[in-house]
Amino acid sequence: MLKAKDIMTTDVQSVGPETELEELSKLFIAQNKQALPVIDQEGKLIGLVSQNDLVERNKPLHIPTVISLFDWVFYLESEDEFKKEVERMSARTVGEICRREVPTCTAETEVSEIAELMVDKAAHLVPVLDQDEKLVGVVARLDIIRAMGR
Repeated sequence: MLKAKDIMTTDVQSVGPETELEELSKLFIAQNKQALPVIDQEGKLIGLVSQNDLVERNKPLHIPTVISLFDWVFYLESEDEFKKEVERMSARTVGEICRREVPTCTAETEVSEIAELMVDKAAHLVPVLDQDEKLVGVVARLDIIRAMGR
């Protein structure tokens, strides 16, 4: 059985949480990537940032419906979701828009398990981590498709 180490990309372009969004957009264009890992100074994974995260930042703000009753305001939708949406729209760095809960694997994870992760989590990219949680590579959907042809 093929494992992540057999198909992963090890020369990985990544960004830090302090990367400006303007720089990120230029990287997406220059590298022709759908998503990039976000790592700290020690090389540990913080999350992933995708083109979709960047585009979502520019969508129109959805104002939640509220009811005012006796000087009380009741949100008919999640107030927390509204706050997150406002934070996303005002973001200036990768750390403010990246997804922090992402599926990961190790170099020894079987390709079939990675494919299952991608389908279950709607992921296009799965970071490969070592025992210290440091990024050692990534497996993209295209890597899985190439492996199917072997």
